[in-house]
Amino acid sequence: MAICTYDARTFASEAAIEDLMMQAKKIKYDVIGLTETTRRHPLNVVYETGEEPFLDSRGVGRVGVHVNMSMAKNIDSFEQLTTRIARLRMRRCGPTPALTIFVAYAPTSSYKEEEVGAFYMDLESDFNAKIFPRSAPDEKM
Repeated sequence: MAICTYDARTFASEAAIEDLMMQAKKIKYDVIGLTETTRRHPLNVVYETGEEPFLDSRGVGRVGVHVNMSMAKNIDSFEQLTTRIARLRMRRCGPTPALTIFVAYAPTSSYKEEEVGAFYMDLESDFNAKIFPRSAPDEKM
């Protein structure tokens, strides 16, 4: 599986979206992790090829993914975990095992130390954790 990243920079402009599609045609990829995808309005587009990017539906996330048409049928889920962290889950496809891909966009050094620290705390989170109801202290498993 070929996984790439693309810094969309100004994904708010239609030209940047077209540039992504032009660049994607030049390489072999299955999934492209996108960063700097913030837009004023949600992006709901399907390209001529039938491909479409997965971004936060509110248009406020800074990360997303672009999945090749050949792999789109294997998408299990896409979830924006924070504005800077997203998770794409892929189902098993032939010899390729089930896969979870995280896309993260770290704040630059110009951000306040608290914001940088908060990002890394989020990144260290256990995104696979499941929460179960507490059992009473006298209950034994």
